[in-house]
Amino acid sequence: MKICFHGAAGEVTGSCYEVRHDGGRFLVDCGMFQGGREADGKNRRALGFDVRQIDFVLVTHAHIDHSGLLPRLFALGYEGPVICTDATADLLEVMLRDAAHIQEKEAEWRLRRQRRRGAKRIVETAPIYTVAQAEYCLRYVEGHGYDEKLTLDSNVEICFRDAGHILGSAIVEIWLEASGVRRKLVFSGDLGQPDRPILRDPTPIADADCLWIESTYGDRLHRAFDATRSELIEALHDVLQVRHGNVIIPAFAVGRTQEILVVLAELVRSGDVQPLQVYVDSPMATAVTELTMRHENLWDDESKALQAWWRDNPERFKVRFVSDVEESKALNQVRSGAVVISASGMCDAGRIKHHLKYNLSRPECAIVIAGFQAAGTLGRRLVDGARLVRLFGEPVVVKASIHTIGGLSAHADQAALMSWLRHFSSPPKVTFVVHGEQSSARTFAELIEHDLQWNNVTMPAAGECIALDAALMRLEQGTQES
Repeated sequence: MKICFHGAAGEVTGSCYEVRHDGGRFLVDCGMFQGGREADGKNRRALGFDVRQIDFVLVTHAHIDHSGLLPRLFALGYEGPVICTDATADLLEVMLRDAAHIQEKEAEWRLRRQRRRGAKRIVETAPIYTVAQAEYCLRYVEGHGYDEKLTLDSNVEICFRDAGHILGSAIVEIWLEASGVRRKLVFSGDLGQPDRPILRDPTPIADADCLWIESTYGDRLHRAFDATRSELIEALHDVLQVRHGNVIIPAFAVGRTQEILVVLAELVRSGDVQPLQVYVDSPMATAVTELTMRHENLWDDESKALQAWWRDNPERFKVRFVSDVEESKALNQVRSGAVVISASGMCDAGRIKHHLKYNLSRPECAIVIAGFQAAGTLGRRLVDGARLVRLFGEPVVVKASIHTIGGLSAHADQAALMSWLRHFSSPPKVTFVVHGEQSSARTFAELIEHDLQWNNVTMPAAGECIALDAALMRLEQGTQES
C-alpha cells in the first residue's frame, strides 16, 4: 500500500490523497488550491498522474478546497463514482456549478482587461474547467447516509461519520486488505469546533492503523465564544447605532453564512442587539441556506429552537437574499444600517469584492472577518493590517475598522483537535498531520508526540509518496520484539 500526497500537505488547500493498494487505487478528496498568485498554476498542474487508473473518489465535504477539482478530474479522463454523504451530494450540485461559473467569468474578465490595456498580444487563458464539465461530473456523484457501511469492492469498505464542520462533512473510516492484512485508515477531513451553531459535534473514533488529521488551527486556540459574541455585539452597535455605517461580513457560502445568520438571530432574540436588516448577497449562499433548511434533521436542538423563533418573528430579524446582479449593485448605494454577508469568505472572488470596494474606504463602516484566511488572500492582508489594497486593479485605502472574530470558526482549534484524538483507545501506528500551514502542522505534530506520547507522527510533503506496508510491518515487528 502506498499513499501519495497531492495536496493539503504543508498547506491548507488542495486536499487530495491517493491510496494505492493491492486491488487498485482511489482518491480521498480532489480539492482546489486557493490563495495567492500561484494557485491558478498549481490547479492547472494538479492531477498530474494517470487519473484513468483511479477506481473511485471519496469526498469528505463540499468545500472547494476538498472538491473543487472534481470536474477537472473528469475532463482529464476519469469516469468513476464520486462517493460522499447525501448532504454533500446536494451541496456539490450548487458548489461545482458556481465554481465553474466563476472561473468562466474570471477568464472573460482577464481577456477584457488585456484588450482595455491595449495589449499587443492577447493571451487567452481558458478556465480550469467549464460549467458543462461540472455538469458532466455531477452525473457520477453518489450520496450515502452517515454510519452506513459501504462495500466498494472486494478489498475496500468505508463508513462516513459526522465531522461537524459543515453540512454533510464527514470523517471517513476505510477498511482494506493490504499485503494480506486488513488495515483501517481514518481521514479526519475537516473537523468542526464543538458547541458551534447548527451542527452536531464531531463523532469520536476509537481506533485506526493509519490516521490523517487536519491541523488548520493546530497551533492556536479560538477565542472563547462568549468573547466573540461580545465583540460582535459591540461592532454591530458601534457601526449601526453610533457611526451609522454598514457592517460587511465576508463569509463562505457553505456553513459560515448559515452559522452567522444563526448567531445574528440569537443576538436579536436575546435583545443584545437591535432588530437587524441583513442582506445575503451570494446566490450560492442562498441555495445552500435552502439546502440547510431541508436537512434540518442534521441540526443540533438549540438551532432548531432558534429557527422556530425566527419563523414567528420575521419583523425583528429581516433577511433578504439578494439574487440578481442589479440588486447586488444597488446594495452599494446603501450608506448605512445594513449588514451584508457575501462570498467569497477569503475576499478573493465573488460579490464581496464589490462590497469591499464601496465600504473599505469609509471609516464609519466595519469589516468582520469570521473565518480562516489563507496566506496570499485579500482577507489575510486585511487581517494582517494592510492599509492599502487593490480591488479590480485599483488602489483602495483601508479606513473601515477590521474585526477578526475567530470564535465562529468551523474548524476545530488546537484544544478541540487534541480532545478528538484522545478518544482513540490506542495510538494509530502512523499519524499524518495534514491540511495546515507548515508552522501550524509542525506545532501540532510536536504536541501530539509530547502530550499524547504517540510515535510515528509525521508531516508529509506535497508530492511525496510513502510505502506504508513495509513501514507498518517494521513497526509491528518492533512491537512484538519489545
